[in-house]
Amino acid sequence: MADGDNNESPQSHHDLPLYKQGAEARVYESTFLGKRAIVKERFSKKYRHPVLDVKLTQKRLTGEARTLTKARKLGVVTPALYAVNLMTNSLTFEFVEGPLVKDILLRSGPLPTSDDKIEELAGHIGRAIAKLHDGGLIHGDLTTSNMIVCAKTNRLVLIDFGLGYNSTLPEDKAVDLYVLERACVAMHSSVGDFNGLILAAYNKASKYWSSTYNKLAAVRLRGRKRVMVG
Repeated sequence: MADGDNNESPQSHHDLPLYKQGAEARVYESTFLGKRAIVKERFSKKYRHPVLDVKLTQKRLTGEARTLTKARKLGVVTPALYAVNLMTNSLTFEFVEGPLVKDILLRSGPLPTSDDKIEELAGHIGRAIAKLHDGGLIHGDLTTSNMIVCAKTNRLVLIDFGLGYNSTLPEDKAVDLYVLERACVAMHSSVGDFNGLILAAYNKASKYWSSTYNKLAAVRLRGRKRVMVG
């Protein structure tokens, strides 16, 4: 992890091509030492006190950097982190070329498929999440939009750890899995039980499946009650 003071200008990145706009940050396409890169710039919230805003923004920025670094140490494939710049509240990452898992599934036919690529993809996802959770790390925003299949290596890459945090609680792991389950139901129901394949792989890979699964049942029940109540 590099200190951005030596690698980036303290100016805003608004002159770069906007790649994605989120609720907490803007993502730009850039270069870093001659390599294609992604810059994620957290923006200030005008409704917060300026001093508090700076502290919160920088805390979340460095927290995301630490979470991503820990995920890599746990054996989860993530984009390499090139630089942290507290002057621009930005992180610079490796640009990972390849399709989002979301787009792969939207193009896929229903399960069972004629080949095992979709089943294999679900297995990679389940095992990656198990590595995170067994290592005491929660992603916080597990959706198929935050997963890329790298074109060069064909490996699953998890991205956007902005809501990630450390926890060994089965409840937190269950909520992480439930977020992904709801995303699969909402976006990919035409594929079939893709989430079931993910959970089957997670089950085989995780050392703490039983306690997490028990909490997942409770989280699902709470989720259904919220839908019923509105």
